[in-house]
Amino acid sequence: MIKRWKERLNGLKLNTKFTLVIIVLVVVPISIMACVLFYNMEQNVIRENRNYMQYTMERNEDNIRKNIDSVNMTTQFFLSDEPLIQMLGKMSRQEQIETKELMEFYHSDITSLERLINNNTLLYGVRVYAMNSRIQEMMPVLYSYSRMRKMEWAYDPDPAGWNFDYRDRLFDDRGGRKIASLITNVEDYENGLIGVIEAAVTMENIFPMLYEEIVDEWSCFVSDEGELYFGDNVQDISEEFVRFQMQEGFEKDKIHTDYIRRGREHLIVSYLYVKDMQGTLLSVKNISANVQYVYRMRNAFVIIMLVIIIGLAFLINYIVKSLLWQFYNILKSIRVIQSGDLGIRIADCGNDEMGELGTQINKMLDRIELLMKENIDREILAKNSQILALQNQINAHFIYNVLESIKMMAEIDEEYAISDAITSLGKLLRYSMRWVSGNVLVEEELEYIKNYLALINLRFDYEIYLSLNLQEEILRQEIPKMSLQPIIENAIYHGIEEIAEDTSIYMKGYIEGDDCILEITDSGRGMSEEQLQKLKAKLNGEIETSGGSGNGIGLKNVQDRIRMNFGEEYGIEIASKLGCYTKIIVRIPVGGGKNENSSYSGR
Repeated sequence: MIKRWKERLNGLKLNTKFTLVIIVLVVVPISIMACVLFYNMEQNVIRENRNYMQYTMERNEDNIRKNIDSVNMTTQFFLSDEPLIQMLGKMSRQEQIETKELMEFYHSDITSLERLINNNTLLYGVRVYAMNSRIQEMMPVLYSYSRMRKMEWAYDPDPAGWNFDYRDRLFDDRGGRKIASLITNVEDYENGLIGVIEAAVTMENIFPMLYEEIVDEWSCFVSDEGELYFGDNVQDISEEFVRFQMQEGFEKDKIHTDYIRRGREHLIVSYLYVKDMQGTLLSVKNISANVQYVYRMRNAFVIIMLVIIIGLAFLINYIVKSLLWQFYNILKSIRVIQSGDLGIRIADCGNDEMGELGTQINKMLDRIELLMKENIDREILAKNSQILALQNQINAHFIYNVLESIKMMAEIDEEYAISDAITSLGKLLRYSMRWVSGNVLVEEELEYIKNYLALINLRFDYEIYLSLNLQEEILRQEIPKMSLQPIIENAIYHGIEEIAEDTSIYMKGYIEGDDCILEITDSGRGMSEEQLQKLKAKLNGEIETSGGSGNGIGLKNVQDRIRMNFGEEYGIEIASKLGCYTKIIVRIPVGGGKNENSSYSGR
């Protein structure tokens, strides 16, 4: 997969690659920032609504605690009313109570209790039920047992505690308003259960949050048994909310506020456990609209960014193409050059890096054309040289034939010295005139030197001898043609000729590592140190050589030819001592520069 993407990327044009890189460098940071921004916006919405629900539940907790305390205080006041307790005991024992006593009890105690109930606006009412159906009821406080049996909670085996969401059926079987009440049993040591106190409040007073009409917000009360109590705003409360407040890890001494996602709904759920009522107040706020607003902003941002990116891509591509027009112009020219047209030149190069590249390409084309012209001229010259060599070979045949005729005439006249001299001259001319496309063997060069010395000795009254100390391996080494003869000639004319006596030229050859060393030593007049250093400077090109005798041009030519054939590390070295000797050391590679065409090209 990665390889395929790399191949596709490599196949794109340069301006497209630049556009993609720039778009990626722009889009990636913006995308990351946008993701972080919208995530934080979503989290801020959740956090703000969590804080709101936490605050609302804390306020509800204060109200509920205050209401419970008020109901508890009222109940305790009734339980501490001694005349009421005594009257309930008499009624429970079914004692005969005089009318006067009942009237006094009503005007003194019942009236004060009624005043207490009326002064507490929270209370729906406080009723005391005697455990006797045959009593004189004193409304709105004291009622008979038969009246209690009309209430829904009376059929509970143990109605003591809080009872919720039931109808007041005390006087109307159809029931009145929904109320919640704290049921408390009244007992004494002698008679046991003598009455029941019902401290009632309306469901709206005890749980006002259940009846608040707030958009996307509702509440309910969940008893420990799992019963749900709603107000008018009945909603679909998921079982997961109820299970949360019933699980073992649920801490019942504090408010819990959580974010829950149910399908496409985003909910903030707050829990308050009310220990006195043995249940949990549950409030839910649907924040889906707020979260969806963030999502719509995010989607709108994505769409706008896509439009901007597309437009930006075209703009960047246009700008990059404008910046790379020189590059494409150069590329077009290179394609034309590749087709073989070297006459094209890149125009309007400019002063930037691309312009410099175009300028250098133009210079390179000029140089290539010059080199091609030189190469063509060189090939023409080589061809002319070949033709001239063939012509020389033709002329040489005529000279050889003439020399052979003279040699035959000398032998007929028994002039054998002349015959030998002509033979040496013929060999000398044959070696000089032959066309060789490569190097020659050392033994071939030595054969030429021997013929050369044979002719030289005809001129002098003294004899010059050639002493050789060369191994067979040295004789088979290759060397540029006419590279040893100039050294011998230099030794004769600048070292031996002035002393004019019999002498020898000593030639020694040996292998040193990968090098073949040839030492040519004459016993001539030698050179002073100043002359030696000057000659070395000429050989190294430090002093320019000019034509004429004794200026070292012959040795310089030998030096240049050896280095051209074998490299700069090879060539000749000179050692000399005034009045004693001069030694020329020739260094060539062992077996280097071998050429199969080193023999005659023709005779």
